[in-house]
Amino acid sequence: MTDASATPTPSEAPAQEPEQDSAEPIERKSFLSWLSVGWIAFAAATGGFFTMMGRFMFPNVLFEPPQSFTIGFPDDFQIGVVDERFKDSRGIWVVRSYDGLYALSTVCTHLGCTPNWLITDNKFKCPCHGSGFRKSGINFEGPAPRPLERYKVTLTEDGQVFVDKSVKFQYEKGQWDLPGAILKV
Repeated sequence: MTDASATPTPSEAPAQEPEQDSAEPIERKSFLSWLSVGWIAFAAATGGFFTMMGRFMFPNVLFEPPQSFTIGFPDDFQIGVVDERFKDSRGIWVVRSYDGLYALSTVCTHLGCTPNWLITDNKFKCPCHGSGFRKSGINFEGPAPRPLERYKVTLTEDGQVFVDKSVKFQYEKGQWDLPGAILKV
């Protein structure tokens, strides 16, 4: 005899429920909060993008000191002395000789370095490649191809020395003899 209750026949098998997803259904409140987070992230990314794009609409501004300025009265400068007060702030050396007063550029004509005034050697010496310049600005040693440039110097109405760096005088072009290259005082 066989035990019928031990193995059920297919017709007698209990009905199984269909399998459900293990994930729970999303509630409406949770869905709306995630949707809000998504929109906020999208808005922030879009705002950042347009902010960066808007930055290109405005040019970079380089703030430089003015190219024209007064440096004091002619009597403030000693004859035969290179005045280095304006080397860092204005980029000039002021030299007063018996011929007059002139403003030299502090930019080496070789590669644009800034030479130093060596008072013991009575010359400007470039620390980068060894160019040497006399007190007048004329090159005499090293690889510098030409003398230092001079800037225009004039007197203002109140008697101060006025330097205009937008006007340059070059020795090799014979411009050091032009008015403004040296101030006769």
